Amino acid sequence: MSVLVGVLLALHLIGWAVALGGLVATMKKPTILAGVLHGLYLALVTGLAITGVAGAQDWDLNYVKIGVKLVVALAVVALAIVGKNRPEKVTTGYLGGTAGLIVVNVFLAVLWK
Repeated sequence: MSVLVGVLLALHLIGWAVALGGLVATMKKPTILAGVLHGLYLALVTGLAITGVAGAQDWDLNYVKIGVKLVVALAVVALAIVGKNRPEKVTTGYLGGTAGLIVVNVFLAVLWK
């Protein structure tokens, strides 16, 4: 099972990287690319799958941390969906805020023990 968790974790990180890269790449002409949404969906689904697999193996999980990370991830997905559906609302600040929340989520994962 540790191989499965490793594969899910790699896909999770790739999803965040795709989303962050897509946001940063479009800063000059602010827009939400479809690839950003795909990366966010991948990160969200694999994060939930990691939690499910790890919980089934009786790992010691910090559910408060998982809950906070889930709320931040859902906020990022919501911002991306709104930005995709209402492109006139997307500004450089909007993209920066969304990218900042992605960075916050990564820092929560790494620094919160």
